[in-house]
Amino acid sequence: MIFTRFTAFALCLITALVSGYYLPAVWAMPLFAASALLSLLGIYDLAQPLHSVRRNYPVVGRLRWLFEDIRPEIRQYLIEGDDEQTPFSRSQRALVYARAKNESSERAFGTLQNVYAAGYEFIAHSVRPAPVADPATFRVAIGGDQCAQRYNASIFNISAMSFGSLSANAIRALNKGAKMGGFAHDTGEGSISPYHREAGGDLIWEIGSGYFGCRTADGNFDAARFAEQAADPQVKMIEIKMSQGAKPGHGGILPAAKVTAEISVTRGVPMGEDCISPSRHRAFSTPVEMMEFIGRLRELSKGKPVGFKLCIGHPWEFMGMVKAMRQTGILPDFIVVDGGEGGTGAAPLEFTDHLGLPMREGLLFVHNTLVGAGLRGRIRVGAAGKIVSAFDIAAVLALGADWTNAGRGFMFALGCIQSLSCHTNRCPVGVATQDPARQRALVVSDKAERVDNFHRNTLAGLAEMIAAAGLEHPSQISPHHLVRRVSLTEVRLFSQLHVYLEPGELLNDRCDHDFYDRIWRLARADSFDLAQ
Repeated sequence: MIFTRFTAFALCLITALVSGYYLPAVWAMPLFAASALLSLLGIYDLAQPLHSVRRNYPVVGRLRWLFEDIRPEIRQYLIEGDDEQTPFSRSQRALVYARAKNESSERAFGTLQNVYAAGYEFIAHSVRPAPVADPATFRVAIGGDQCAQRYNASIFNISAMSFGSLSANAIRALNKGAKMGGFAHDTGEGSISPYHREAGGDLIWEIGSGYFGCRTADGNFDAARFAEQAADPQVKMIEIKMSQGAKPGHGGILPAAKVTAEISVTRGVPMGEDCISPSRHRAFSTPVEMMEFIGRLRELSKGKPVGFKLCIGHPWEFMGMVKAMRQTGILPDFIVVDGGEGGTGAAPLEFTDHLGLPMREGLLFVHNTLVGAGLRGRIRVGAAGKIVSAFDIAAVLALGADWTNAGRGFMFALGCIQSLSCHTNRCPVGVATQDPARQRALVVSDKAERVDNFHRNTLAGLAEMIAAAGLEHPSQISPHHLVRRVSLTEVRLFSQLHVYLEPGELLNDRCDHDFYDRIWRLARADSFDLAQ
């Protein structure tokens, strides 16, 4: 047994001794060098105190780390099934790649989906299909009666991804693609970099708890700096980030070593210091103060649409926001619902797996609360969370969204291969890295075309899909058009599966739906805490 454990080490020693004896021979020199090096590694493995495997299995024990390192790639390329979502399946990625390259996404010989498995979803078609609509008309006007500069947005846009998490070339390609296709590009909380401005594509400026791009030296909100940035005609909407699906309720830190000169200027933070995003906002601490902050941003931006993004957590907190809307009369122009299924941001495993309401449940809750409070017609709702196909768009529109955002879908269009190395600065395709040598692999002109292609071809697919259902515009999609299998012998319409409140129902003496009624009574406009 001892011999077995030390076989590799012993062979290295023997080879080094034998080849050393014949050292003048040409063949012996490289063999001696290699075996001697491995022998020294074996001696070090025996002596080091940190890794038990290497102490018991010198030299050969190191293979464990090698196989562990390449396991994701082996699984992805050789073992993973077409429909295994880790987190996106090979089929989903292939669809995006094909559409981004303007290649056919058609499939022969029938579906690979198990149409009799619980959870399978589909759109019911009509015996009288409608004419296929022009996808260029798939837009939604965002901006309520308190807004002076409404924005006519595409129903499919680029979700929040900051410069710093994405490379300069990735930001360039995304914004250029958005400019070519006439859709919006969310900056992420890292503020507006020079690379967002080069192509002039429409921007949604996201403002997080760090107030990057509009902060004072001590990290508070700077109204003058905000007004200056918001005046840029390229900025079409302002989005306050309350939380994100990747790590709801969690702040962030960009170590000082990663704060480059460009990031320092873009975010308005000093070099040589950690760049911190607090877990909560300083500019407000109650729902009423939050609405007043929204009103202030709208005034400072000269009436541009202002809204907020969140992943739903405690339901009474969002209901408190809605009560504050009614109390103050200040309404956000839009709300974007993110999902606990995560996003492009790296996060602790527990946050990724076990924190935050999934997007669909959060979306339905937000939609119902606004309907029940009599405000839904005055506020637009967006949705973001694992949206890569036309059906994904249709499904969230059926649940109550007015438009959708995608982050990882557009990353695939840029060439992302789902290597799951976004947080390491070693992205193999130059998308999620600040390494100049690595991001050089991403050719902006080529990838911008792919971003435009993916957007255009996805909406073309949506146009054909809703036409088959007898609809002429995505705004006509409703819960009774979507179907989900709930067992081997039963399917149900979304309208049968989910609760939908009536307009103003929460304002009655008692709502007919106990969950919404109880939480509404617990929610407070003056505090994010529960009513006593």
